[in-house]
Amino acid sequence: MNKEAKIVYRFKNALYINLTNRCPNACVFCLKNPLAMKFEGYNLNLEGKEPSAQDVLGEIYRNLKEFAAQEIVFCGYGEPTMRLDVLLEAALELKKKISKGKLPAFKIRLNTIGLANLVYGRDITGGLAKVIDKVNVSLNSPYEEQWRALVRPAPRYVEKGYQSALDFIKLCAQKIDEVEVSIVDKQGIDADKMRELARSLGAKFYLRGFIDGK
Repeated sequence: MNKEAKIVYRFKNALYINLTNRCPNACVFCLKNPLAMKFEGYNLNLEGKEPSAQDVLGEIYRNLKEFAAQEIVFCGYGEPTMRLDVLLEAALELKKKISKGKLPAFKIRLNTIGLANLVYGRDITGGLAKVIDKVNVSLNSPYEEQWRALVRPAPRYVEKGYQSALDFIKLCAQKIDEVEVSIVDKQGIDADKMRELARSLGAKFYLRGFIDGK
């Protein structure tokens, strides 16, 4: 086990960016507590020491020298948009290097819970659309009450969180070519209803496999 906290880690064909451990939700199926902030042999516990954009870029460049990543994914043990400025700065720099042929043409993806507009009190999707190729929103239920029970949002997001996430998905779908709405398998979620809801918002549906952290 690598004891040093990772801000960039490898999984399948992608590099994942661990920007923060903070999150507005405390999902019942989240792995960070059962796995003690570890994943696939990586320590993802930042212990409050959140990386700068330059820290992130340096680690991405170092990894790309020996790992042919097909995607860069903003996703760690926390909600990436809680570090929105860092996310946008790093993604923009990657896009610039790709356009100049200094980096391979990989996709940049954001995995999110979809509450960023509510967190910031404004629509952030226009900024995301400039640098993000694909968005996966972990909505996790087509029903508001079930959403609250499964994702357990912080008190200030309980009342407006679900509708805000729906609006976020719809806004992303208007600006970004690839938008998926996901649920976690084996949670008693109506997949057909979720697929229908995703389609109505202009997004695709994605079923995430359940990982038992026990």
